[in-house]
Amino acid sequence: MDFVSIRIITGDVARLVEFYERATGVQARWATEDFAELRTPHATLAIAGTRTVPLFAPGSARPAENRSVITEFLVDDVDHVHQNLSGFVTDFVTEPTTMPWGNRSLLFRDPDGNLVNFFTPVTAAAIEKFGAQAS
Repeated sequence: MDFVSIRIITGDVARLVEFYERATGVQARWATEDFAELRTPHATLAIAGTRTVPLFAPGSARPAENRSVITEFLVDDVDHVHQNLSGFVTDFVTEPTTMPWGNRSLLFRDPDGNLVNFFTPVTAAAIEKFGAQAS
């Protein structure tokens, strides 16, 4: 088994795709007006509209109701990314903070309220765990 992607259901696909393109610097690939993917070397962030939900199971997912999942991105320099996102991201939850497990993390919310964590390993153990820094 291989973990491939996470999908966010939203009421406004274009707005959320634009947000993630700007925040990550990754260009989305659109399949339809209701579905786009931001692909990185190790995983994909899929963004889908509410019209896709009935294809799986009607009523099984609702936009802007997540309060338990954090989508995480490994970045080269979280402090630099924080500077670049200031003025763009409107809801920073935590400024760059070094966590007990050795990552320096920046937590914020996307326009639908989903939590996003950009992090950089800063301790020897965390750097070893993640190998080379993000590119």
